[in-house]
Amino acid sequence: DEEDDEEVPGAQDLVDFSPVYRCLHIYSVLGARETFENYYRKQRRKQARLVLQPPSNMHETLDGYRKYFNQIVGFFVVEDHILHTTQGLVNRAYIDELWEMALSKTIAALRTHSSYCSDPNLVLDLKNLIVLFADTLQVYGFPVNQLFDMLLEIRDQYSETLLKKWSGIFRNILDSDNYSPIPVTSEDMYKKVVGQFPFQDTELEKQPFPKKFPFSEFVPKVYNQIKEFIYACLKFSEDLHLSSTEVDDMIRKSTNLLLTRTLSNSLQNVIKRKNIGLTELVQIIINTTHLEKSCKYLEEFITNITNVLPETVHTTKLYGTTTFKDARHAAEEEIYTNLNQKIDQFLQLADYDWMTGDLGNKASDYLVDLIAFLRSTFAVFTHLPGKVAQTACMSACKHLATSLMQLLLEAEVRQLTLGALQQFNLDVRECEQFARSGPVPGFQEDTLQLAFIDLRQLLDLFIQWDWSTYLADYGQPNCKYLRVNPVTALTLLEKMRDTSRKNNMFAQFRKNERDKQKLIDTVAKQLRGLISSHHS
Repeated sequence: DEEDDEEVPGAQDLVDFSPVYRCLHIYSVLGARETFENYYRKQRRKQARLVLQPPSNMHETLDGYRKYFNQIVGFFVVEDHILHTTQGLVNRAYIDELWEMALSKTIAALRTHSSYCSDPNLVLDLKNLIVLFADTLQVYGFPVNQLFDMLLEIRDQYSETLLKKWSGIFRNILDSDNYSPIPVTSEDMYKKVVGQFPFQDTELEKQPFPKKFPFSEFVPKVYNQIKEFIYACLKFSEDLHLSSTEVDDMIRKSTNLLLTRTLSNSLQNVIKRKNIGLTELVQIIINTTHLEKSCKYLEEFITNITNVLPETVHTTKLYGTTTFKDARHAAEEEIYTNLNQKIDQFLQLADYDWMTGDLGNKASDYLVDLIAFLRSTFAVFTHLPGKVAQTACMSACKHLATSLMQLLLEAEVRQLTLGALQQFNLDVRECEQFARSGPVPGFQEDTLQLAFIDLRQLLDLFIQWDWSTYLADYGQPNCKYLRVNPVTALTLLEKMRDTSRKNNMFAQFRKNERDKQKLIDTVAKQLRGLISSHHS
């Protein structure tokens, strides 16, 4: 608009140039114009250096940057005016040389000062100032490409400050979450959640209120914060004269960093927390499953903002899926570890009387409690993806079986009686009963029970004293005690032999005791033979 243009004061309205013109006129009349030109240029170079020296605290406020830019713009607007009104007091070459110096000093100063800035909002405001600065000087014919190149460097730094900020945001979301499914009691509440997070489940829609979403609060919150981050990235790319493809690429790369680094670390930190419980881990697995499914909507969200279709050759794909998969796998591993630790805590309460002569008639209390704990735990696993629940259950049973075997064979247990073995057998039966009951759906018949097969065959061999079968069939692919290693059998037998010898001082006077002793010695000898032939 012409009227508006007239209202903007030019350099001549703001600065009184008459002293310069007078001096130039006087020197010209005296025939010393060149002297004045040299003097003027020398003085202005000195002034330029002063103007280009940024204050040490420039990075602290936007105002610091604004003053700095205004001084530089002012300096060059004055020079441009002199160029056009004095016929040669300054020439284009001189101004270009000055501008080149100014540009390199300005860029160096901005690089240094902007690197101190940790507030993304200030970096964004600074970017807008630099764009204004560059666009203004471009109007006066100064080349400003280098400034826009430097803005791309600042963009990377802006991205870093955003990532730091969002790291805190994610941490707060994850720390304040209750790791329980979101309950809704009305249609409005339901719509609110669905409005925040892309979720469709016709089954859930049909259910009467109150009902629960499968995920906890952190799912819609994290999803929305990813979108907020994308908006924040977009803000920086405005006015940078970039193509939509470049903007799209920039947003995708930054968002990938947000997902693979920032969010991933936040999730891993929660998963690795010392006091994290199984229910929280289960909820994290469910949550990350839903977030993974939402990645395609984030792709669409970026496409809608940048108008660059995902089919475009150079489009970077979002790595959200891998982020959430990795977090889920970490949570799964943590569940297995956590379960094993809980099992170990129960096993520490095991208190077997290895020298008992009594035959027990019920499983040990610690084991009954342990099985009850496992039952209630696996009941919580119903919402988990099938494979996870099955793996956790199998892993727990295997760990329990291995630990029980270690209990039986540990060196500290030097002697044990048949009565102790009988009690131990009752406990293993309790474990097998648990495995048979199908604590987690999806197992083939007795798959879970197989976790205890080594113990079962070992105990059967000893309780039934079935050495003739064992020794005769050893090495056959379908023998009855295929899972019993002769070294294990010998270790246990040695513990029983000690009992026979030390437990009864009159053993030598009792024929059946002597016979039993001989039998143990004979079996032990044959086992040693098996072991040596097997290893030779």
